[in-house]
Amino acid sequence: MAFSTPSLLSSCSAYRLNPLLFSHRRLRIRLSHSHLKPRFFAVAARENDVFTSPETAKPFDFTSEERIYNWWDSQGYFKPNLDRGSDPFVISMPPPNVTGSLHMGHAMFVTLEDIMVRYHRMKGRPTLWIPGTDHAGIATQLVVERMLASEGIKRAELSRDEFTKRVWEWKEKYGGTITNQIKRLGASCDWTREHFTLDEQLSRAVIEAFVRLHERGLIYQGSYMVNWSPNLQTAVSDLEVEYSEEPGTLYYIKYRVAGGSKSDYLTIATTRPETLFGDTAIAVHPQDDRYSRYIGRMAIVPMTFGRHVPIISDRLISIVDKAHHNVYNMMFRNMKL
Repeated sequence: MAFSTPSLLSSCSAYRLNPLLFSHRRLRIRLSHSHLKPRFFAVAARENDVFTSPETAKPFDFTSEERIYNWWDSQGYFKPNLDRGSDPFVISMPPPNVTGSLHMGHAMFVTLEDIMVRYHRMKGRPTLWIPGTDHAGIATQLVVERMLASEGIKRAELSRDEFTKRVWEWKEKYGGTITNQIKRLGASCDWTREHFTLDEQLSRAVIEAFVRLHERGLIYQGSYMVNWSPNLQTAVSDLEVEYSEEPGTLYYIKYRVAGGSKSDYLTIATTRPETLFGDTAIAVHPQDDRYSRYIGRMAIVPMTFGRHVPIISDRLISIVDKAHHNVYNMMFRNMKL
């Protein structure tokens, strides 16, 4: 409903129509008839008084927010108005995990993006905020496997198609929690355009993007060190690995330099001495005053009946600390050895 005549609006009615804009403490408002433009002033009127708040209420009644938000959404106010003709402003929401629930990070990005979206919308630009959720493969698999375990079923007992079907069933039943929470934050997204990362349309787009990148030589398929879950029998990302500090023992192992005297050796400190049987080289920083003179020679691996490995030089050795990927990359750079 839009006011076509200024006489319908008073400071009292404006307060009652939108408690979000007017505090309980009255403000003196002077309205000039000549300054009112009907096309810019629109308010809602419904039988259940969506925008009405009792004048005597001291605290803000948050139960009204959901009613107001649902009304905004139902009226299509979050959809872009393409008739305005100016340059569009579009934001694609970083999709939260479908298995997740709201945390401070979500509250922060939703608030910041909503500020930008509402700002450009009020400036008259066609504005679109596209919402969606991420499939969160490993997290979803873990949740579904726990559900199956409660039913006495193991994932290995199901075929791929059967397990995929159960995952989709879980998503349809429980996957909307975080979406509803984001709505309660007041995010002015166009929910008619909501997508899930495994929707057919998005899956085709992802495949197309990877094919194009491969054709341009920007990506390739190769071996890479990954975090492996023995329980789930799949790789997991660094973000999904939980590290914990455990008491242990630091072992010092002497590697004798082949052809040298008894005083020619390198001392390696490790918490995993059992891995020495897989040693392929010993890396030394080129500026290491202790061992740089041994670069290019061979070292003897203890307890291997005299197996020799090369002593190589690499500057990366100074920052290797739990950085297994750095060690892996170092290996590839020195594979010619």
